[in-house]
Amino acid sequence: MIAVLALMALVATACGNDGGEGDGQRGGTLVFGSSADPVSLDGAFVSDGESIRIIYQVFEGLVRTEEGGFEPVPALARSWTTSSDGTSWTFELQQGVKFHDGTDFNAEAVCFNFNRWYNFSGPILQSDAVTYYYVTAFGGFSDKPETSLYKSCQATDADTATISLTKPSASFLAVLTLPAFSMQSPAALQKYEADKVSGAADAPKFEGSYGLQHPTGTGPFKFDSFTAGDRTVLVRNEDYWGDKASLDRLIFRAIDDNAARRQALETNEIQAYENPEPGDIEALKSAGFNVAQRGAFNVGYVGFNVTHKPLNNVKIRQAIAHALNRQALLTAKYPPGAEVATQFQPPKLFGWASDVTKYDYNQDMAKKLIAESGVASPTLEFWYPTDVSRGYMPDPAANFQAFKADLEAVGFRVVAKSAPWNPDYLNKVQSGGAPVYLLGWLADFGDPDNFVGTFFQAYSAQWGFRNQEIFSALDAAERETDATKRTQLYEDANRKIMEFVPGVPYVHTSTFVVLGKNVRGFVPSPINLERFSLVSLTTAA
Repeated sequence: MIAVLALMALVATACGNDGGEGDGQRGGTLVFGSSADPVSLDGAFVSDGESIRIIYQVFEGLVRTEEGGFEPVPALARSWTTSSDGTSWTFELQQGVKFHDGTDFNAEAVCFNFNRWYNFSGPILQSDAVTYYYVTAFGGFSDKPETSLYKSCQATDADTATISLTKPSASFLAVLTLPAFSMQSPAALQKYEADKVSGAADAPKFEGSYGLQHPTGTGPFKFDSFTAGDRTVLVRNEDYWGDKASLDRLIFRAIDDNAARRQALETNEIQAYENPEPGDIEALKSAGFNVAQRGAFNVGYVGFNVTHKPLNNVKIRQAIAHALNRQALLTAKYPPGAEVATQFQPPKLFGWASDVTKYDYNQDMAKKLIAESGVASPTLEFWYPTDVSRGYMPDPAANFQAFKADLEAVGFRVVAKSAPWNPDYLNKVQSGGAPVYLLGWLADFGDPDNFVGTFFQAYSAQWGFRNQEIFSALDAAERETDATKRTQLYEDANRKIMEFVPGVPYVHTSTFVVLGKNVRGFVPSPINLERFSLVSLTTAA
């Protein structure tokens, strides 16, 4: 039923660098240089990596991923069983666990969290821009006509919770490793009005104080403080039920400029950051810093919202795909190991199809397709983010400029639009307001459902299309429990997706984390879920 591949080659790569050999000492403070503030520390309301990294330290789910890999392993659930039809999952819980506010973690708390997500109401809380992971993983809510994958939760005793589904899902257990489905204190959620939200779906206003003032989990670190534009401070949870963290404090400091992050590392203001400039990697290694490489398990893409003209015309979408010189961009701006993407999932993941429709760089073909489209002087409003660096696009502005030149060379008029990553850009894209945009995806778990299923299994405001053939193909692939058949179904779905051209995937790349010379125990994860409770510092800087 689980159908999650181990992908041993990737795991071996991910585990190949632990941040240096030697024993660390208990105590000390590690400062991680983030590229932006967290949006919120309420996992139900975020999809950005900066928020998720911090959430993963404070909160825990029923299961988590193994270190350096993908397999679900016990966390707050010590074991689980499933019914023969795959629609009922029973979790035996860890005993004696407390939330950071001193309240009990138990089966009633599990059901409270599941029912909270299921009962989100109103267009704001049910929008892709706000509850992105719930919408993509479970579908409908309690008051919506669309059927949710989630049916009910029953606390059969204090340490046993049974989750019932409306249909089998081969990826359900892997989905539960997502920080979005972490267990949160019911008392704190209610006391600090976590679900009190106003505004609009593309610009939500969280009126409660929970998300950035009182996030309350069970993890090895506890929330201490958040200062906008500066830092988020965590402290060791001295009452943690498992192995306690070595660090006294863990700080995530917002530094939006990559060069400034490197300088801060060199002056020991921070002890780690991710996504160094490709040209910096060898120099940092030579200077004695540890550079950990994650397995290549992501995709960068140019997305289309087909509700905006002329993107409703498939020949225009095909023309854009042929116009983009993806290899030239990768050669100029990406680190070694980056490869041109042909579809919306990496080739090492099952379900990747070698025979999808490919759109090689061909200016003449692009011009021909524009002429055949019947669209005279096509104009594209093209969005890119500022104040951010992601593994799949280390320099968004450079990517935009390169693609803009490619598009103008074949006859497109490009109108440049940009916005700060958090929250303006993400809200604009996810609410459907960006016709053409740069975005990407860092895998959350090792299953095609987390790539093409997340993007295209149901209607999404971000993409704007309703292609029932694609939706049905991905539904069937998610339900299938036979591994061979499931692989074939995802291959077929990838063929359909690339014929439709909802966007242009252009890169899969390894990502890197640079660590101070005194950092030990860091285990890089191909899905960017690293536990800083395993990290320690030596006395030598």
